[in-house]
Amino acid sequence: MSTEVTHSPQETWSPLFGRLTLDWIPYHEPILVGTFAGVAIGGLIVLALMTYFRLWAPLWKNWVVSIDHKKIGIMYMVLGFIMFVRGFADAIMMRLQQALAAGGSEGYLPPHHFDQVFTAHGVIMIFFVAMAFITGIMNFVMPTQIGARDVAFPFLNNFAFWMTVAGALLVNISLFIGEFARVGWLAFPPLSGAAYSTGPGMDYYLWALQIAGIGTTLSGVNLLVTIFKMRAPGMKLFDMPVFTWTALCTNVLIVAAFPVLTVSLALLLLDRYVGTHFFTNDLGGNAMMYVNLIWIWGHPEVYILILPIFGVFSEVVATFSGKPLFGYKTMVWATMAIMVLSFIVWLHHFFTMGSGAAVNTFFGITTMIIAVPTGVKIFNWLFTMYKGNVRFEVPMLWTTGFIVTFVIGGMTGVLLAIPPVDFQLHNSLFLIAHFHNVIIGGVVFGVYAAVTYWWPKAFGFKLDDRIGKASFWFWFVGFYLAFMPLYALGLMGVTRRMQSYMDQAWQIYFVIALIGALCIFTGILLAFFNFFYSTINRKKLACGSDPWNARTLEWATQSPPAYYNFPEDVHVRGKDEFWRMKQEGFKWSGNYSPIHMPKNTATGVVLGAMALVFGFAMVWYIWWLAIISFVLMIGTVIAHTFNYNRDYYIPVSEIAEIESKGTVA
Repeated sequence: MSTEVTHSPQETWSPLFGRLTLDWIPYHEPILVGTFAGVAIGGLIVLALMTYFRLWAPLWKNWVVSIDHKKIGIMYMVLGFIMFVRGFADAIMMRLQQALAAGGSEGYLPPHHFDQVFTAHGVIMIFFVAMAFITGIMNFVMPTQIGARDVAFPFLNNFAFWMTVAGALLVNISLFIGEFARVGWLAFPPLSGAAYSTGPGMDYYLWALQIAGIGTTLSGVNLLVTIFKMRAPGMKLFDMPVFTWTALCTNVLIVAAFPVLTVSLALLLLDRYVGTHFFTNDLGGNAMMYVNLIWIWGHPEVYILILPIFGVFSEVVATFSGKPLFGYKTMVWATMAIMVLSFIVWLHHFFTMGSGAAVNTFFGITTMIIAVPTGVKIFNWLFTMYKGNVRFEVPMLWTTGFIVTFVIGGMTGVLLAIPPVDFQLHNSLFLIAHFHNVIIGGVVFGVYAAVTYWWPKAFGFKLDDRIGKASFWFWFVGFYLAFMPLYALGLMGVTRRMQSYMDQAWQIYFVIALIGALCIFTGILLAFFNFFYSTINRKKLACGSDPWNARTLEWATQSPPAYYNFPEDVHVRGKDEFWRMKQEGFKWSGNYSPIHMPKNTATGVVLGAMALVFGFAMVWYIWWLAIISFVLMIGTVIAHTFNYNRDYYIPVSEIAEIESKGTVA
């Protein structure tokens, strides 16, 4: 990895624009200029279409300022897919560079650009794709699964979303104004310190993650309170669907782990801006303290991403096997075991850094132990399918693809948990293949399963089956072509983050990996085409409230759900309440009462915009703009707090054609 310094913050500085000068516009980079031109032209086309079809007012009124958890969940998913395009573009660039850069060839990406690409890829995929996806799914599904009319703090939900958007925008601004960090997605010191990362790239990284991290933490608190305080009457904890249980454990991890990330990045910011020495190699600092802190957050983060997806697969397997989930309580206890154990395995990420045999042994054993509850889940899903009436609809295809792929990733993870093996394979492409094995095979496959499964609930029509199956097979085959060669390269000793290499025997493996990435790209295009095709054919694909013959309570509501979700007489008497209701032919009484809810508010998007301006100002040392934007943020929060007219009662008369006045089936 290159540590070349291309710019210095001390070169020029002005009171008005800080260190921001025209030199920081990358007009000398043809790839970036072309990207900017494409984004600008595409943006103008979107603006023109929205203006022509008069969509601005509905977009603002029904989405941007909405405090409805269902709409906020959908907006999180939209953000995730937009950032997925950006992150996958980085992946294609890396694979193409490595396929070309054999035998001393420099390829087409210079080292400083290649370093930015792999850093941006990791940051975007973890923080703004995977986190956006799982937060969106939890927002949309969980409240309706427990019979809640919304989350506990609806405004806070809107605010958390726009803070996440602000962080994502700050990362994308770095593409066209300045540069991004060149330090890897976890930004280890001393490389990420002021002495070695002198441009604005590292500051873009820090402020983007700090702003988005605030949103994630607030969202975690909100969803946690919702589960504990807003369940339907009669719903005990062990009556909750497994997805809600996984959401509960996930948000416990978020509330416990994300403050650690916030503190870690804050200390690194102090090192860079104020000249403290928390993580330097001199004046009492210790870079290993950062490594410990970041992985104390980083390993629970892996389970923050995967636990809700385990919940998704649990719902899908039960539905498409026509059976109750096998071993419900075992699944719940396994989820809680993973939640606890995830905090005592972090040091396996740096076995090679001199902690000693005793410490390495302890963390190696705990890493193997955490595979046990995960294995329990795999067997429970298999036993649910055993002797069931399994229907291989598109969500079930993603689930079976996940089981096969995730088991392979899990086995390689247990292999890496053995310290002597890790000494040989650390920092190699074997590790990269393992990580993508579990994250793509787990999180991404699970997101596609969730989107297909709950799409009818969100929009009232199904996605096209033929296109969905084609997308799955391109993804599934493409994944194995893209990452199995990396296992082989890792065993050959090929390290990650290589911009070029001399051994031409490696090139064929990188070429196969590129072909796999292109297959995945085809799968992504097919998925987007499916969204478009199914939307314009939504009348043909229209469905009832329960198109899959599902088992959980959210399917009792109409599709898409009414604002009220449930009448007053929802009373849960045990697990699979919706299934029991359907068998008994239960009908809602239609007894609704007014709901006390906050009005839609622009405060969240305003605060997000101000946070974006503040982050940009801090990156470029524009102190006057940073002060003004920060003061305006505080003032906006105070003004919102004292806005006593923000609450109102939504009258019963606003409910129109609630499907639940008929049967739930």
